[in-house]
Amino acid sequence: MKATGIVRRIDELGRVVIPKEIRRTLRIREGDPLEIYTDRDGEVILKKYSPIGEMSSFAKDYTESIFRSLGHIACIVDRDQVIAASGVNKKELWDKPISRDLEQAIASRQTQTFNRQLGGKAMSVTNEDDNSGYTAQVVSPIIADGEAIGAVLLLSREQGAKMGDTEIKVAETAAGIVGRQMEQ
Repeated sequence: MKATGIVRRIDELGRVVIPKEIRRTLRIREGDPLEIYTDRDGEVILKKYSPIGEMSSFAKDYTESIFRSLGHIACIVDRDQVIAASGVNKKELWDKPISRDLEQAIASRQTQTFNRQLGGKAMSVTNEDDNSGYTAQVVSPIIADGEAIGAVLLLSREQGAKMGDTEIKVAETAAGIVGRQMEQ
């Protein structure tokens, strides 16, 4: 664990303020749920809660099924990181923080497509990702209880690949199913 040198007092209601610099660095926004853990040494640990992360094995199976059916890289992300990805090396995307562009696409609540063949521009998936390798993308936000909580992505690196109606419908259907699963 890394010390920050910041000290905060607990108020009369038992609250403590998480400093703005830490919230910004960890991408904690107002209203974000946090899990609270304690360890044997008496430390209290706060961790961002990801409802989609709770179903990571389901997400992995789902992306694997989509990859096998369509042959495109399939990912499920929450608002912070890649939860599951199939069709790529696990280290390439899994558990990596998502890009600002992808955050904005999720917040827009609209399915977005990109096809290089039609002159479009690719969106980076992660902060470390160089979007130049993608030739086609579909990003479909996952909506649960009226909130945009993540997205289903289909990606291709094949020359001449194009995301059409089939890929859009698959991504939207998958996002809808994951969203309904989260509401239960």
